[in-house]
Amino acid sequence: MGKENGKVVVLDFWASPYGMRTKIALREKGVEFEVQQEDLWNKSELLLKSNPVHKKVPVLIHGDIPISESLVQVQYIDETWTDAASFLPSDPQSRATARFWADFADKTISFEGGKNIWGNKKGEEQEKGKKEFLESLKVLEAELGDKTYFGGETFGYVDITLVPFYSWFYALEKCGDFSVEAECPKIVAWGKRCVERNSVAASLPESEKVYQQVLKLRQIFGVE
Repeated sequence: MGKENGKVVVLDFWASPYGMRTKIALREKGVEFEVQQEDLWNKSELLLKSNPVHKKVPVLIHGDIPISESLVQVQYIDETWTDAASFLPSDPQSRATARFWADFADKTISFEGGKNIWGNKKGEEQEKGKKEFLESLKVLEAELGDKTYFGGETFGYVDITLVPFYSWFYALEKCGDFSVEAECPKIVAWGKRCVERNSVAASLPESEKVYQQVLKLRQIFGVE
């Protein structure tokens, strides 16, 4: 029995950009999988058992083995299903560069970073959140340059890391009263190219649906 065999299940919440990474990676590799949607306010026993440290989605379950943390999952998928092209370049220097930018994107374009925009009323804190978000996007835009994808002509690890947040741009724009496209046109053009891929289109929710979810979160957190 090969290492790639075994049922694949993703414990997920549909609006989680981190779960989107895992689903994109699986679809890029042509892996069949099931999605179990979690209620984040009433987490399942399976989720708590599968990720006892963080108790967060996504969790990738392959056979009976649970794997936590989205970028760890993307790497695991890349190393397990090797018939399809790798998400990383073949030479060590280019692989290191891709890992650097994926790490930068993961740390700077995050749910918590977005929350600094949608989770605050208009004012100093929200302006600070917008400034930090756009500054990080501009650094990534400079690295992207005129390339089709972050890896050149090949959709890969950095793209998988960042593109889920494209589905959150509209919600952040509405809550923060700004335009990502006006500030970072190349990033928005890149996002549109990525969504033309079946793996991405099938994994990212509609932007309006994300915005409605954010409005619910604002109510829960008492943001008027």
